[in-house]
Amino acid sequence: MKKLGSESLADLSAGAVFLATGGGGDPYVAELITKAALDKFGPVDLLDPDDLDDDAFVVALGGVGAPTVSLELLPSINDAVDTLRAFEDHFGKKIDAVVSFEIGGANSLIPIIAAAGMGIPVVNGDGMGRALPEAQMMTYPIFGVLPTPAVTTDYRGNITEFHTKDILEFEPEIRQCALSSGGMITSAEHPMTGSQLKASIVPRTISFSIELGRILREYRGNAHRIYEPLAALFSDSIYGDIYHLYTGKVVDSTTKIIGGYDIGEATIMAFDGNTAPLKISIKNEYLLAQIDGKTVASVPDLITILDYETSTPINAERLRFGQRVTVYGVGCPQFYRSEKALEFVSPRCFGFDLDYQPIETLACKLDIES
Repeated sequence: MKKLGSESLADLSAGAVFLATGGGGDPYVAELITKAALDKFGPVDLLDPDDLDDDAFVVALGGVGAPTVSLELLPSINDAVDTLRAFEDHFGKKIDAVVSFEIGGANSLIPIIAAAGMGIPVVNGDGMGRALPEAQMMTYPIFGVLPTPAVTTDYRGNITEFHTKDILEFEPEIRQCALSSGGMITSAEHPMTGSQLKASIVPRTISFSIELGRILREYRGNAHRIYEPLAALFSDSIYGDIYHLYTGKVVDSTTKIIGGYDIGEATIMAFDGNTAPLKISIKNEYLLAQIDGKTVASVPDLITILDYETSTPINAERLRFGQRVTVYGVGCPQFYRSEKALEFVSPRCFGFDLDYQPIETLACKLDIES
């Protein structure tokens, strides 16, 4: 069993922001809290899914709400641990390990904080392989894991229990809870056995994020310089190839909190001014990229924006007018291309009037660089 210590946090955070496609919450404060927890309690066990006992009891943990709120409603060092303990107290069940909702920004770190404070392992994997805005889009419920019983805590320490019949009932209830609790809550949900987790998890995304973050750090600089090492890493992963979609300057970026989500659009103009701009649609995450009305990448494939000068991944809530950026697209884990998963994560699920086409298919049609 590997140990995860504070020395890996910077790389993990950077890699997770890359995979988060703009969502998952800004990791800066969460990284500071995680470092404090690991320095206090020591490294946590990073448990490979295959090494998990079939009868182990595992709970998924993370933040729910609009990522913009997390820049103002700062989390407490106690939030993650208090939420897991509330789950154990309310339902009388000892938790053997914790796992992430998504390998995205702050949500990749929150389970590590809880694992350190509780003295339990964190499972090397997550329920998305990226970040997505709604609970029914996780692999756990798509595989049939029930979301409840669940517990949430808010910034005032209020505890809310959830008991719903299915994920489609759970999602609006927990979203409303977040809205009425300042816009962000911490949730312990999708309790499952080790065997259920093994069948549903996107495996080893924590260790992959650390390796991805290492590449971003070691090749820090112009985004073109980092392309080849990124391509080598992704080509031998569950994601597949990476594609250069666009390079230019952000000329417009607007988001509003609507229904508990950050909703908006960003426009990026090429440096030469002679190429049609790239438009990106946002719902917490970067979901759709189009040039002159033609789709170049769409959910569930990954769309990632990097700072052009430093190759630093940029969360949607950090995207600003005037930033010079490079936009990459990456294939999604194969599970999300299944007919069953596309019922929940295809572009039409987000209100876009188009069918999903894999990024490699779009690349061939539009002559995108790979």
